[in-house]
This record gives sequence, structure tokens and C-alpha cells, in this order.
Amino acid sequence: MNEDGVVIELAKVEKAFGRLQVLRGVDLQIRTGETFAILGGSGSGKSVCLKHMIGLLRADRGQVRVFGEEITRASETSLIPIRTAVSMIFQGAALFDSLTVFENVAYPLREHRRWDESRIAARVRECLASVGLEGVEHKMPAELSGGMRKRLGVARGIALEPRVILYDEPTTGLDPANQRRIAELIRSLQERLGVTSVVVTHELELCFSVSDRVALLKQGRIAAQGSAESMQTSDHPDVRAFLSGERDAGDPGLPGR
Repeated sequence: MNEDGVVIELAKVEKAFGRLQVLRGVDLQIRTGETFAILGGSGSGKSVCLKHMIGLLRADRGQVRVFGEEITRASETSLIPIRTAVSMIFQGAALFDSLTVFENVAYPLREHRRWDESRIAARVRECLASVGLEGVEHKMPAELSGGMRKRLGVARGIALEPRVILYDEPTTGLDPANQRRIAELIRSLQERLGVTSVVVTHELELCFSVSDRVALLKQGRIAAQGSAESMQTSDHPDVRAFLSGERDAGDPGLPGR
């Protein structure tokens, strides 16, 4: 971590897929202990931005620093400590459908910890309890509701006690009750575990209910950023347009990104 408390920094990051330029010089600083939301319309590059923070995508230009370490050209082996300290909760939860709930949460523990089975079992139960999924250890993911699957993804994501949690569209496809439950879970984990959280979303209610600071991504650049309160009352034209529902105007149109 830098002296100024920055745990993740993107500096002039550019990323293209073929001829499609998605990120056009993104500058972001995520501070320790905060919940930072990246807001933007469909195809604005939010998820692309998030994946740079864990080395799943590499910048064409610019730098990405995590805990003060530049990771843009780091080897996969050297990224392992970063990826155990920075957990990513994927939009679809990325569960192993052939494994039980218990085995899904145990998987990263068996991969990265030399623990005996009793200690693994205790940690799995602790993680499931923390997301309100007690008593479902032997179920298969297909037997769970959409909201439960999202929470299972979070339980697996916190198994290794990460310092940072990245959430990619955590409430997409959920009904309002489950959206609120996920928002409460994000806030609860931040408060109880003291983790730094980065939330990528296009949903305003989630954004402003969980975040300390917010950045609006448009046309591959950060159009505006500030505290959650200041962004809600901002006079910036791009912010006002997004908050009023004109979310996709001018975005490059990269589906699912």
C-alpha cells in the first residue's frame, strides 16, 4: 500500500480489442477501507476496467499498481499473491456447477492453504454463515435461487480473507428484495472485515447505497468522480445525463463489458 493509502491505482490505462478502443486513458485511485463504485452504461468498459485490477486483462498502455506493485507485465506466477489478496466476484458468480456448495467454497482453500479438512470445514461454515447460507452445504448450485447463487459466490470470494473485494455487477438479474440483500451484504462485509471494495454497476440504487466514492466511466474515460453525496447533486452534464436515464449515450457499445 502506498503512503497515501492507495491500494489500487490505474494510471492512463488504455485497452483495445482489435479496432475497438474500450479504455482511453483511465485514471483511478482506490483507497484502503473504502467502497468505491464505478458507474457507467452498458458497454462503457466497467468490467474491463475491473479485470485490469487483478491482472485478468493487461493494459496496452499505462500502469496498474496493486498494493504499490506494478502488475501490468507481471507473470502469472507472480500474480498469485495478488489474486489471493484481491478477490473478484464475477457477474454470474462463476460457480462450479458439478461441485456442492461446500466444495465450491472449499476449492480456493484447498488450492492456496495447507489446511487439514477439519479446519477447511470450519472456514467453509464460517463463510456460508456470514452470507446467510447456513445449512445448504450439500446442495448443488442448480438447486439455489439466483440470490443464493450470488451470495455463494461472495462466500467463496471471502474464503481466503482478501484485503480487497471486486464486485462485477453483483445485483444484475435479481429481484428488488435480493438486490437489497446483496447491498446490505456488501456494506456488512466492508464493516465487519474492513475490506476495500470496488463495485462495478449501472444500478443507481446499489451504487449510492453502498459507496463512499463514485466514478462515472464514459467513452473509455473517467468523466467525473467524487463522494457519493457530491455525485448525486453534481451539475456535471455527463453525471446529470446518466442519473436522468440517458445511460448509453456516446458509449462505444461493447456488449457485456
